[in-house]
Amino acid sequence: MPKTKNTLNPRKEKIHEIIFEADTPMGKMFDVVLMIAIITSVIVVMLETVQDLQVNYRQIFIQLEWGFTIFFTIEYSLRLYCVYRPMKYALSFYGIVDLLSILPTYLSFFFVGFHSLMIIRALRLMRIFRIFKLGHFMKEGAVLVEAMKASRVKITIFLIFISVLVTIIGAIMYLVEGGEPDSNFTSIPKSIYWAIVTLTTVGYGDIAPVTHFGQFLAAAVMILGYAVIAVPTGIVTNELLREVNSSNNTQACRYCTKEGHDDDAEYCKYCGEILNEEITE
Repeated sequence: MPKTKNTLNPRKEKIHEIIFEADTPMGKMFDVVLMIAIITSVIVVMLETVQDLQVNYRQIFIQLEWGFTIFFTIEYSLRLYCVYRPMKYALSFYGIVDLLSILPTYLSFFFVGFHSLMIIRALRLMRIFRIFKLGHFMKEGAVLVEAMKASRVKITIFLIFISVLVTIIGAIMYLVEGGEPDSNFTSIPKSIYWAIVTLTTVGYGDIAPVTHFGQFLAAAVMILGYAVIAVPTGIVTNELLREVNSSNNTQACRYCTKEGHDDDAEYCKYCGEILNEEITE
């Protein structure tokens, strides 16, 4: 059931507008600051894995890590505070990522010396997924996501076709090249591996045909590879052209945190709550 107007909290509404939406100057500024913090924190994590830097600047890395952890903890807490269903956000994909990005630092504080827990620190790299979340606030990001979703059936059929094609090509190459003394096509799976490498134009060169017919077939597969690469590109581009005319804003539902609503939407299409509700003091 939709919430009544007197249930709205002015403070929560203001924080929600800044953190979850990008239609206001403060919202845009918050997104920029958060993105800079994300990128910088990921760079610090990567630099910390360099042995020489880790030895010489260990204390600086520790201070920066705690600084970023405190910043992201405050951001995560504000997200939980400003939504009317905190558990809904906490259990969402990005809510879990937010939590996992700050937990390793706190765990390392409580479990100093437990080397088995050091691998948890690698989860800090999941902060980079926040960048995709920021892009999701933008119409262009929403269009790309919808285009990929609309293309998934066609892409799946295309991948199935390619799987069948490389299996056939690999089997033929095994029949043609398998009996040759200097041939590396010793099995059908290995021949399929060659077909995949060749069709995708990667071309490692670790396996190559030695017969004239095999070389002719390899040349045909190479040329076919260029046409194959263009197919998924065309599918996604077609869906992008369809989605680019759709009108979606950055309005995020204050109850379920879902986005991607139409400009004239009054109710959330995911939970049915009112989107633009007047605040009663």
